[in-house]
Amino acid sequence: MKFKLIISVLSITTMIVMSCKKQEPGTLPEIPVTNRTIQFTLYTDKDFSNDQHNVFFSLIIHNSNNQLLWDSALAPMKLKDIPGFTNKISVKKLVPLNNRSLLKVGFRYIIEDGGHSTFVDSMQAGETLKIVDYNFQ
Repeated sequence: MKFKLIISVLSITTMIVMSCKKQEPGTLPEIPVTNRTIQFTLYTDKDFSNDQHNVFFSLIIHNSNNQLLWDSALAPMKLKDIPGFTNKISVKKLVPLNNRSLLKVGFRYIIEDGGHSTFVDSMQAGETLKIVDYNFQ
C-alpha cells in the first residue's frame, strides 16, 4: 500500500513538473508575426487582338521613400496576348523583410515603339494582404 502511494505521488509530481513551462526572467513571450503578402493580377478587357507590339511588364514594390525593394519582370508578350479576366496572370509575393511601412506596389510597363507607364497602388502600414488588380487598357 505504501509503495502504491509513493508511486502515485511521484507520478503526479512528474506530470506537474513536465507540464509547467517556465519563462526565463527578463524575456518576453514571442509575438506571432503575420507576413505581408501582395497578390499582383494582370488582365485586360480591351480587344488588342490585332496589335502585334511587344509589351514588357515588371511587378514593383517601393517603400514610401521611393526606394525599390523588389521588382520582377514578366516574360515579354504581344499586346494581343495579354489575357482576359478569366485567364489573368496572378503572382503572389511576400513583402521583402516583412517591411511593415507604407508601400507603393504595382506594375511598370514598356510598349515597344509606343511608350511606357506605371500603375501604382498603395499598401497601408500594417495591411497584411494587398491585391493589385490591373486591368490593362
